[in-house]
Amino acid sequence: MTTKHSSQSSTAPGDIFATTHWTVVRAAGQRSSPQAKHALEVLCQTYWLPLYAYVRRRGHAKADAEDLTQAFFARLLEHNFLEKLDSQKGKFRAFLLASLKHFLANEWDKSQRQKRGGGTAHFSLDWDSAEFQIAATNELSPDQAFDREWALALLAKVIERLQSEATADGRAKQFAELKIFLTAGKGELSHATAAKNLNMDETAVRVAVHRLRKRYRQLLRDEISQTLADPADLDEEMRALFGAFGS
Repeated sequence: MTTKHSSQSSTAPGDIFATTHWTVVRAAGQRSSPQAKHALEVLCQTYWLPLYAYVRRRGHAKADAEDLTQAFFARLLEHNFLEKLDSQKGKFRAFLLASLKHFLANEWDKSQRQKRGGGTAHFSLDWDSAEFQIAATNELSPDQAFDREWALALLAKVIERLQSEATADGRAKQFAELKIFLTAGKGELSHATAAKNLNMDETAVRVAVHRLRKRYRQLLRDEISQTLADPADLDEEMRALFGAFGS
């Protein structure tokens, strides 16, 4: 497992995005902390789509699923559920899904809503894009849909971090050309074409791709480790990640 950057130890409001996901969860549970609202927004923006996919696969209509997802995150803070969280145990993925299941079973009473979405904190979320993305989960169970979208969310975070690193190093164009090598099958790739597009030697492109893949694996393990309380769970969670794609 890769070593986390030192910035991840900071919990100042301006550094909340640099903390681990587990730390963000804890911060969101501290009602008296000025970071609580921002931490909840981080949670919502990062993990709302897997939860929304689960709710949709449970048979809820689009509008109701939107309300339920919004209300779930609001209740996490409102009811102080996170204050009872033991950060030394469990997986963030399992915690969120178990909390959502509890919420759907016991916490939500549609008959008490004043209006659709009434009484809940609203976050700016791209519901339409979500509907398009989760269309691929139509044949999956709610739990499988959640795991698939969770895996996609993690991979998207890794790509985002790689892109930020490449941009900071002045390699934005190279990354835009080579990132396909991270996800496409070997038969779909051409180092020669990439070399031509980048005006590089093909051997240099192969070296760049090798380094990119190596960094991708490092960041993937790091990103997953940030959702775990026990580093010993990393390999198991990696298997669950790829198992979500049926591999």
